[in-house]
Amino acid sequence: MKILLLTFLCMSARFAIAQETAGPFVFHESFGSDFDAKRFLTPIPNQNTEVREGVLWTHGSSGGKYPPMVYLPVEGKDLSIRFRYRHLGVGGMLWFFVDGEDGFGSEDHMLRVKLLREGVQLEVDGHSKDEKHPLRQNLRPADKVSGAYRLNEFFAVEKVDLTRNEWREVTLSFEGEQVAVSVDGSLWSRTLKRANFNAGKRKLLWMQNGGEEGIELDEIHVVAVPTHP
Repeated sequence: MKILLLTFLCMSARFAIAQETAGPFVFHESFGSDFDAKRFLTPIPNQNTEVREGVLWTHGSSGGKYPPMVYLPVEGKDLSIRFRYRHLGVGGMLWFFVDGEDGFGSEDHMLRVKLLREGVQLEVDGHSKDEKHPLRQNLRPADKVSGAYRLNEFFAVEKVDLTRNEWREVTLSFEGEQVAVSVDGSLWSRTLKRANFNAGKRKLLWMQNGGEEGIELDEIHVVAVPTHP
């Protein structure tokens, strides 16, 4: 009964998104006076995150295994994604996840952009029914819905100086099996091609470890570009 209820709620949420957009998915949030927290999956405000001075501010510890997170539902395959972030303290990191269809009937991580203070690291998360696949995530069981195993493809950290506490703009542009990722345009960029990038995107996730001073997010733009046959 719980599973059926959860499925119904998920379907209802997606239908509501489709109704609100009346076409390809479009999302823009500048965290101004008209901010609508219901557009996010994460309750806002909460113990770690709130809108403060026109930006989304996340600070402190979640008290759990992972740093504080903010989730946003999305819909589409060829997504254009853009947002700004700024550290307010020393050290820390921001991980940005794109989640989507795993190709076997469930949803999971697809791409992780790890924005470290000393560089950028990418991780592609694919999926397979082969429990002996060489890229299978160690000790992680198969997905309970799809029976697929998560595959981890890690890339080396590319050295980029992100130590200054200033606004950085991150962009991702998915087109078919390809994604172009950049930080501040010419500062750093990388283009990857993987078959799983052509799947439907369902959720964006910001995992933030910014200490007590925190990390700010602003100007989130997501647009689904119509996919042509």
